[in-house]
Amino acid sequence: MCDYSLEAYRTRPAREGERYVTTRFASGSIGLAAPGDPSIPVCVPCDTAVRLVAIPAELRERHGLNAAEDATFVHLDHGTWRDGVRFRNGAIVSLQALPTGIGVTVAALLENAARRFEGVTAI
Repeated sequence: MCDYSLEAYRTRPAREGERYVTTRFASGSIGLAAPGDPSIPVCVPCDTAVRLVAIPAELRERHGLNAAEDATFVHLDHGTWRDGVRFRNGAIVSLQALPTGIGVTVAALLENAARRFEGVTAI
């Protein structure tokens, strides 16, 4: 899933095991891009298991996170932008609220995501 604000770009799908970084594109939207190729947004399907690293202190304090966290890519039902992540502690954060430079690794795509997060309670 790529936010509508990235539809004008040539995009590519995420791949399991790949590492990306939060990037601000020319449209002003924040999305994911492969390091070394910051001009092409990577589209991550809803319910994909991801691991975020290098989470800044301010974001950690605000949402009760560690420097590295497992999360699930989610579709937000409100607001202008709809891409977000749900952390294991239940905190849901829009991609637009993440600073650039956070590392994101795709842990498991759709069909594998449910098994990876069995027992996590949805909010």
